Amino acid sequence: MLAIRRFLAALALAVPALAIAAAPIAMHRDPGCPCCLKWAAQVRAQFGRQVQVIDDSQRALLQKRLGVPADLASCHTAVIDGMVFEGHVPIADMKRVLAQRPKGVAGLAVAGMPTGSEGMEMRGQKGQAYDVIAFGPGGRRVFAHHAA
Repeated sequence: MLAIRRFLAALALAVPALAIAAAPIAMHRDPGCPCCLKWAAQVRAQFGRQVQVIDDSQRALLQKRLGVPADLASCHTAVIDGMVFEGHVPIADMKRVLAQRPKGVAGLAVAGMPTGSEGMEMRGQKGQAYDVIAFGPGGRRVFAHHAA
């Protein structure tokens, strides 16, 4: 009987985690922005989950509601497992923050659209250096630096 109770307890803990992992990813983009689709395809491939692309001409309101600092705005805003990702955040950084869940961090942002960032790769052009900024109730800090 004890073994069955332990199994049921473990199952109860695992089911919500599985449900979260299988949840589709919502990505709101500036209508018609093509680089957002490249980023979404990379996210879909790396996370193995559906990415719902939403053309959103009122995205600034969403960014404000989600706590994205205005100076970190980019062309798309995604929500994955309750965390916010603004702009061309590298997938490795997204996976790391989702695994760590640092206290006071609501999400990550890459301001603007730096050449060479995920979804902004351009054949024959050298990438730019850029920072990935963690933001949230705990303030802001550089989460990762990507060299050119």
